[in-house]
Amino acid sequence: MAKYSASNYDVQKTSGVCASTGDELAPGDTCWSALVDIPVDERDPKDTLGMRRVDVGDAAWESGFRPDRVFSFWKTAVPEPNAKKKTFVDDAMLMNLLRRLEDTDEPRRQSFRFVVSLILMRKKLLRYDGTDAVDDPQGDGPVQQWWRFTPKVDVTKGHFGKWNEDDALRVLDPQLDESQIAEVTEQLGEVLEAEL
Repeated sequence: MAKYSASNYDVQKTSGVCASTGDELAPGDTCWSALVDIPVDERDPKDTLGMRRVDVGDAAWESGFRPDRVFSFWKTAVPEPNAKKKTFVDDAMLMNLLRRLEDTDEPRRQSFRFVVSLILMRKKLLRYDGTDAVDDPQGDGPVQQWWRFTPKVDVTKGHFGKWNEDDALRVLDPQLDESQIAEVTEQLGEVLEAEL
């Protein structure tokens, strides 16, 4: 597994500009933020997760504008300069990201997914059930460690909800050290504008 540094996760914060109209999004304006997939042949070094944040003004969104290749989206408000960050992404959104990244084979997205699973485990929305050692599918790498989790039936009930014993999630452990996990968590918080 490749080593990661903060520069590997240089993700975009709120752009402050509507992707549809080009109009400035002023502090307090309601807008929609979307993570969009960037095709591999169109990526530049800033697109290390293979996703980019795009902001769309509320009026343009409501009139039907959607960026191409939307992976996930949420409604938010443009923050005031120097304002304390608020949590705009809820637990259901994090669980959705975890599930949507299930089939990724890109190392950076696997790291992103792993950190999301750690956040959900810390919130007691995923239960760690153990680790399976699996041979590398290509046969030329180290043995992979896959963490097994059981999710809550309804994440909106928080940690008081029941475990969904009929559902199982597997997440590849990309073998990040503590500083790498902290870097990915910080960058995840920046791209989602959430306090994680």
